[in-house]
Amino acid sequence: MENILLVINIILAAILVILVLLQKSEGGALGIGVSQDNFMFSRTAGNFMTKATAIIATLFIICSLLLTILSREEINPSSSVLDKIEQNSDETPELPEN
Repeated sequence: MENILLVINIILAAILVILVLLQKSEGGALGIGVSQDNFMFSRTAGNFMTKATAIIATLFIICSLLLTILSREEINPSSSVLDKIEQNSDETPELPEN
């Protein structure tokens, strides 16, 4: 299951990169300097590429979260780094006497 999600995640990432690179550069730094009226009613708000990018990005985030959840189940929470350090400090060798 994890391998299938990983392959899907890689494919979604590649599609997302391609979609972002194919979009027309509109400037304005993500809408900065554009009034809300113009932004809401502009003809590019309903653009297919914009909607496709949003959908693929949402699927990519969901797939990444699922991969994280699946990988967390395999981690053994009973061991701690601090416990390992304390165990190693007890086993330090003593200096020989001269």
